[in-house]
Amino acid sequence: MSETTTALVTGANKGIGYEIAAGLGSLGYRVGVGARDETRRETAVGKLRAAGVDAFGVPLDVTDDRSVTDAAELIERLAGRLDALVNNAGISGEMDPGWVQDPTVLDLEVLRTVVDTNVMGVVRVTNAMLPLLRRSASPRIVNVSSSVGSLTRQADPDIEIGPVMAAYAPSKSFLNAVTVQYARQFAGTDILINAACPGLVATDFTGFHGPRTPEQGASTAIRLATLPDGGPTGSFFEDDGVVPW
Repeated sequence: MSETTTALVTGANKGIGYEIAAGLGSLGYRVGVGARDETRRETAVGKLRAAGVDAFGVPLDVTDDRSVTDAAELIERLAGRLDALVNNAGISGEMDPGWVQDPTVLDLEVLRTVVDTNVMGVVRVTNAMLPLLRRSASPRIVNVSSSVGSLTRQADPDIEIGPVMAAYAPSKSFLNAVTVQYARQFAGTDILINAACPGLVATDFTGFHGPRTPEQGASTAIRLATLPDGGPTGSFFEDDGVVPW
C-alpha cells in the first residue's frame, strides 16, 4: 500500500475479532483493537505486534456513548481517518440449557441487553466513526452477523439452524435489516457496507463447539473489509456466497 490504511475491529481481544484484526494487519492495515477489558485488550495488542501487525488498543464499550465518542477521538488523533470498520462485538445473552432462549418465558431484560449490544452498539459505533470513514478514499463497514439471523433459513423446517434463540437470533435479523438501511443511505457514495456470517466457530462464545476455526470464521469479514471499489453493498455473505435474508 502506498500509505497506511487504518481499521477498527470491535470485540477484537479474542476469537473471531482477534483473527479479523490479525488478518487485516497481515494485509498492511494499522489495526485498532477495540475491547472493554484493558488487560485482554493490551494482551491482544502485544500478540499482534509480536506477529508484525501495527496494532494499537482502543478502549471501547459499544453500549456506552462516552466510550464510543472517546474511541473516535482517539482514532482521529492517531490516524486522522478510518478506512475499515468491522463491528464484531456481540453477545448471545443468557441461555437455558441446550443454548435455548424460549420466547414464551424470555426475560425482556435479556432481550434488551442483547439488542443494546448487537444492534444499538453497531449503530452507535458506526455513526461515531462515520466522519473518519468519510475521509477515506474507499471506506468499508462490515457488520458481523450470523446465519441464525436469516429468516428464510429459520422458517424452513428442512434446514437445521440450531436451537430456538429468541433474543440472539432476532438481534442478528435486526442487524441485517439495519445494514440494508445504511446501504440505502450510502447509495451513490464510496461507502460499502455488508453483513458477514462467520459460521459456527469454536470459540468461548460457542463453548468451543463448532467445526470452524477462528481464522476460518474471520475470512468473510476480512474479504468484505477489503472489497475493491464498485464491490457489493447492502448484502449478507458467508464463505459460500450470499446468505438469504
